[in-house]
Amino acid sequence: MTADRVLVFNAGSATLKYALFGPVVAHEPGGCVARGQLELPTGSRDEAVRGGIAQIVRDVGEFAAAGHRIVHGGPLYTRCVAIDARVLADLAALQSLAPLHQGHGLAVITALREAQPTLPQFASFDTAFHSTMPNVATRFALPQVWFDRGIRRYGFHGLSYEYIACKLQELSAAQSLSMNRVVVAHLGSGASLCALRGGTSIATTMSFTPTDGLMMATRSGALDPSIVTYLMREFAMNAAQVDHLLNYEAGLLGVSGVSGDMRELLVSDDPHAWLAVDLFVYRIVVEMGAMIAALGGVDALVFTGGIGTHQAIVRERVSTAFTWLGVECDRARNDAGETRFDADRSRVALWNIPTDEEFVIARHTAQLFAQRTAT
Repeated sequence: MTADRVLVFNAGSATLKYALFGPVVAHEPGGCVARGQLELPTGSRDEAVRGGIAQIVRDVGEFAAAGHRIVHGGPLYTRCVAIDARVLADLAALQSLAPLHQGHGLAVITALREAQPTLPQFASFDTAFHSTMPNVATRFALPQVWFDRGIRRYGFHGLSYEYIACKLQELSAAQSLSMNRVVVAHLGSGASLCALRGGTSIATTMSFTPTDGLMMATRSGALDPSIVTYLMREFAMNAAQVDHLLNYEAGLLGVSGVSGDMRELLVSDDPHAWLAVDLFVYRIVVEMGAMIAALGGVDALVFTGGIGTHQAIVRERVSTAFTWLGVECDRARNDAGETRFDADRSRVALWNIPTDEEFVIARHTAQLFAQRTAT
């Protein structure tokens, strides 16, 4: 039975998370039986990935299939797929659109293919969940030719949002709540918002790449696009330098000059650290207002991700910005980290729900693996 287990990889910019799930039954993965995370050095990364894969495979034992989180699926991939040479080539062509993550995910797939050439591998995409967005929500105000060439809003963190949507369905059924219009805040080193109507994505803050939208740990989020051409024209910066600035030197780190880690900023006495926190909250509030407008109202606000789940002060500051909408945060419940932390008289439910991207990947993988073995 252990041969039917599913191993999931979630490659980040500096880490490799993995999770092993029990035998597939009725197209569903069993429970998680092991989790772990490896830190990956920036130098000799390919060698580090190969070594990390070998270590993980030794530690977990037998498994029948592997599932991977891939950040960008582009216009072609809107659901989980079996990985072959053509899929790998398509995804490699998208590396410039997700420079912090895409290449790392593909490196894990390649290393595992070298170690176990016959092992079935499957890719799940952060962009796929947002394929339900209406056409108007996917467009930039550019000529049609550029949309036809793939320049559009894709959205990211979709695996996280898919998990939250499923969890909310369970919670609403258990508590007889109406949660048709929901804004989810995935707040971590990468941060975004998603407007859910009936559990499907209708709008989100990240767009063509994961750099857009909210301010993040080291990413700028939304900014005037002419800033890019200004930097290139007035300071002779090339595309690579601008890309590095916006993805690695901006965000919380850039504004604070202290750190991109919210935990460090919240205990710092440097005024620039608190300016970074203030700006982070402000951008969430402004963009959350836009998500609520897209929904035509809101029944619930959900916080997830490392910051969203663990930093009560961020949840409180964002929530209290919407008192005009009938949102009331119960400080004691929030400080205690309770799953639901709105006050009894609040007209909008407030939730703190840890996400589980690995489970979603395992479910996708189990379903496709079961279909393959049944034929």
